[in-house]
Amino acid sequence: MSHHKYILFASEDGVARLTFNRPDRLNSFNTDMHAEVRAALATLPGEARVLVITGAGRGFCAGQDLNDRAVAPGEAAPDLAHSIERNYKPLILALRALPVPVIAAVNGVAAGAGANIALACDLVIAARSASFVQAFSKLGLVPDSGGTWFLPRLVGNARALGLTLLGDKLPAEQAAAWGLIWRCVEDAELMTVVDGLARQFASAPTRGLARTKQAIYEGLNRTLAQQLDIERDYQGELGRSADYAEGVAAFAQKRAPRFTGK
Repeated sequence: MSHHKYILFASEDGVARLTFNRPDRLNSFNTDMHAEVRAALATLPGEARVLVITGAGRGFCAGQDLNDRAVAPGEAAPDLAHSIERNYKPLILALRALPVPVIAAVNGVAAGAGANIALACDLVIAARSASFVQAFSKLGLVPDSGGTWFLPRLVGNARALGLTLLGDKLPAEQAAAWGLIWRCVEDAELMTVVDGLARQFASAPTRGLARTKQAIYEGLNRTLAQQLDIERDYQGELGRSADYAEGVAAFAQKRAPRFTGK
């Protein structure tokens, strides 16, 4: 396990795990925590075939630690645009670009940027007691960390506007019913379910999953004809992979495939 102050980061048996570790502050971000998360993602071990992100204690992530931005009377307010450009924008883009599945295990409140960091992951599994809060309107701000991009695409404009303009808490069960997240499970089952998915991905054909992610995310901005071309190109590439050969051989031999991610 890597040594950090504000996160826990380890990789074993193909599963990398990143835990936000400021439980006394509901795992909200300060500048140093951003740097640690950036470093962890940049050095994701080559043998890792899935990344699990969760929070320590009773929350997933409460977004930005406002104490880190507090100013004394008469002092200049912090430049929020600079913070987004330096910290949140590269984090969201890095999560989306990782060539492995990323699972968010939302174990409690996911608020502000914390909610949108979860939505940037490929699969979101939430405990029944968890909730998602677009808290920005309470501060006179616009949703950041991709919130204005993710929400309309996931739940439509009506629900996106309701969530962002009102800033109400959305329970995990409702989030799953709306299609905002993949699944809501009982609190006691959260990590069992997530660990099972992580093991499944750790033995899956990783290159194919990476191209699937890429095709779906980038396909949002393509025409159908363009997307059919991308599918053709990716299929041609993956058809020459070791995992495809293994999958076909395993099917023919009526046995479980042994994928290596190559």
